[in-house]
Formats: sequence, structure tokens, C-alpha cells
Amino acid sequence: MTEATVARFEHRRTTAESIQHFLHRFPTMVPVIVLIVSVAGFALAAPNFMSAFNLSLILQQVAVVGTLAAAQSLVILTAGIDLSVSAVMVLCSVIMGKLAVEMGVPVPIAIAAGIAAGLGTGWVNGTLVTRLRLPPFITTLGTLNIFIALVYYLSGRNTIRSQDIDASAPLLKLFGQNFRLGGFVITYGVLLMLAVFAVLYVALNMTAWGKRVYAIGDDAEAAALAGIRVNRVLLSVYVTAGLICGLAAWSSIGRVGSVSPTSFVEANLESITAVVIGGISLFGGRGSIAAPLIGAIIVGVFNSGLRLMGVDVLWQLFATGWLIIIAVAVDQWIRKIAS
Repeated sequence: MTEATVARFEHRRTTAESIQHFLHRFPTMVPVIVLIVSVAGFALAAPNFMSAFNLSLILQQVAVVGTLAAAQSLVILTAGIDLSVSAVMVLCSVIMGKLAVEMGVPVPIAIAAGIAAGLGTGWVNGTLVTRLRLPPFITTLGTLNIFIALVYYLSGRNTIRSQDIDASAPLLKLFGQNFRLGGFVITYGVLLMLAVFAVLYVALNMTAWGKRVYAIGDDAEAAALAGIRVNRVLLSVYVTAGLICGLAAWSSIGRVGSVSPTSFVEANLESITAVVIGGISLFGGRGSIAAPLIGAIIVGVFNSGLRLMGVDVLWQLFATGWLIIIAVAVDQWIRKIAS
């Protein structure tokens, strides 16, 4: 091997390591770059992609899943996973609808009861993980089925129609209402999603609680040795995730206009997809809370752009699958710098 070849090889390795170091310091840059490239590509390839109507529609379509992704990201940051978030959301929405529409309970109380149910399910998940020391995957896989069963029991497998909600509990549809901002149509559900991420950003980056969440995700045993009450923090994470699922439930009613036990059946996987594509590490302890928001928008951009190009739904799923694989591969590559 000549000296020139060796020099070129060393230069490439140095460049790759520099990029690796940069992305390790700023992991959110990966999804940001993907989002910018995706938007630019579809702006050139898909007709009307950059119209205010289409961009508004993308945000509206990701509002519920994006809110769920915020809950999912909290758990994943602690090196766990919550497979029950969509079931919790639907359970909370069924409780809100049944109380307000079918039982005549004042709507604010019904909404509060639904959100309280979210808190309760989070407490159940957190208690099973912290007290019984069950793996989060197994725990939430079990509670996923339990909560789905409760959804079917409480709803009787019946849908509460949009007309019935309009007649007796229009407040349930609050987050489906919209306003115009220039040429854009923004729903209150989008504002709720952004508000949830803003609050979590402050909590995770500017409070002692946030530092403890990251420390536990990085190394729970080391965090315990440093004096962090790991179980208490983990329980608070699951309870907070349940609270966010309750808010997502209220938002979902406004989004679809009804309460159905079979709505958002894929939201659980979609929330995990948004977190992974956004760049939060599945191994915990690394990633910005802005990541799942960006990840959800990336998925929305891909689905919208491919649809406008006339691409079959089959290939939209194909593209999303590759996005997940590439995102995890990049995360593994970046993590090598810390090992």
C-alpha cells in the first residue's frame, strides 16, 4: 500500500471520526438533517407538497402520535419501553366519552376522570417495574392486553358517534378545533403536542429530575450509587407518561370526532417509530426530547410526500421500515464513540 493510499485512508477515517464525535455531541442533528433533506426532496418531486394546506395537514396528522411519542420517549430515556401507551390512550378516551355522553357526567369531570385513569395506569406500570422488578417490555406487554380488555368491557365494543358528542359534550372535541395562521390551519391538538414537548424539554434539561432520568437511563446502578432514588424516579416517569397518554386521549377525540375502542390501533408502534427515527437511543440515557417530535414529523412528511407522488401504501410502509433500520444503525455507530 502506497503512502498516498494510506494518507487517503487516514483522512477518511479522521473525517468519519469527526462526524461521529459531532453527532455524539449533538444527536438531534441526524433527524434534523433527514427532515430538511426529505422536505427538500418531496418539494421537488411531489406536486403541492409545500402548499400551506398540505403542511398543515401533516402537522394535524401527527399531533396524536406525536403526543404519544412524548410519553414513549420518557420511558425509553430510562432504558425501558412502554408497549401500552396506545391502549392507555384509548382507555382514557372511552372513559371520557362514556362518562360525558352516556352517563351525563359534567364534561370537565369526565375529562379529569379520563386523565386520572392515565395517571393510574402509569402508576400500575411503574409499580410493576419498580416493586416487582419486572422488565418493562414484559410488564407493558401484559398491561397492554389488560387495558385493551378494559376498553372492550367499558365500551361494549361500541363507538360513541360524533353526533352524540356534539349534542351533549362538544368540549371533548376541543383539540379538533382550529384557527388560521396566515395560510396555515392549526388545530388545538397541534398546540397541545407542542406544549407537551415544551414542558418536557424544560423538565428534562433544566431540573434535577431531568438529570436523574438521563442518569438512570445511562447506568441505573451507577445512579443508585450516586444517591439517586432510582425506583422513585422511574415511578414518576411512568406516571408522567400515563398523564400524557390521558392528554393524548382528549386530543384523539378531537382528531377523529368520535370515541372508538378500535381507533389508533397502530399508534403504539408509530410512537416507537417516531422516537427511534428521531434519534433517542433505545439503550437509554441519550437523546433530546425534541427528537420524537422531529421523528413524528419525518414519518408524516414521508407518508404525505409518497402519497402525493402516487406511491402505494405498501411502499410507504416499506420506506418507514428502512427509516427505522437506518436510524438504529446510525445510533449504534454513534454509540461506539462512547464505548
